Amino acid sequence: MIETDWGKPLHIAVTPQGDIQKFTTIEQARYWLRKRWPVEDDARTTALTRIEAAMACLGSVGSARRAFLAAVSSAGFRSETLVA
Repeated sequence: MIETDWGKPLHIAVTPQGDIQKFTTIEQARYWLRKRWPVEDDARTTALTRIEAAMACLGSVGSARRAFLAAVSSAGFRSETLVA
């Protein structure tokens, strides 16, 4: 499998206590959305769709990252910039 360049890693607080998960690859974001995500909502579905499109070179990584960050917010997680 070829890894798709995800750009700068995203740091997300995934627990109320502030435990940080570092998302370094688009494949890791996809895994979390499919297997470890706490909610199944439209934001999650959109993020999965855009991530899979980017992995197949049918969509942009920027669009996938924005959709992932929207899913992060929808799930109640916080990005590192909002944690500080």
